[in-house]
Amino acid sequence: MNFKDLKRIVAAGENQHVEFKRKAAHPDKIMKEIVAFANTEGGGLLLLGVEDNKTIYGFANPDEEEYTIENAIQKYCYPIPDYRLYRVPISDEVSVLALEIKEGTQKPYSVLYDFEQKLGKVYVRVADRSIQASREVREILKIRAQGRSIRFLFGEKEKLLLEYLDKHPYITLETFAALAGIKSKVASRTLVLLVINGILQIHPYEEGQDQYTLKTVAGAE
Repeated sequence: MNFKDLKRIVAAGENQHVEFKRKAAHPDKIMKEIVAFANTEGGGLLLLGVEDNKTIYGFANPDEEEYTIENAIQKYCYPIPDYRLYRVPISDEVSVLALEIKEGTQKPYSVLYDFEQKLGKVYVRVADRSIQASREVREILKIRAQGRSIRFLFGEKEKLLLEYLDKHPYITLETFAALAGIKSKVASRTLVLLVINGILQIHPYEEGQDQYTLKTVAGAE
């Protein structure tokens, strides 16, 4: 990437695959962006030295930021994602740090808060934000990463669900459990299996419950 490429990317703004950070002052918070990209199809690009308002500042001496980010990735990210950290010169003395994060093969990736037990919070990318993943999203990421194919029996609760979605744009876990008269755990497992088998699509939400819609087929009217 050169300065021309950088300016083009910055001008387009933040999105599902691009995030700006002015500094690396709080590396633990930056880690959630990194794991979110690793958990997201297509990965992402984190630009350090760029403000949210698209102002490009860069760093006169990026050594400290590089060291901080590298150490934080090793400390907080589990498992450690595949990434590339490099400098993009914007003048003779100033550079922006670019961190390319590849979509991971060991999902779900998390930011550790308990280092001994390897417990962490999983994040995914939704539009231009990194949000904490629900239990269902975590399970879907795990199953897909393992390449598992899980069959299920289409019963009464699945029939009720599809009938509901014929009349409503989406359904939530809580609504489905109440509709089918089943426990939340059973509703959760059912929704996960329907997503894995390509019948439903999950839409993660940071506030409130995830929404499930019928999976749209490309080219369908």
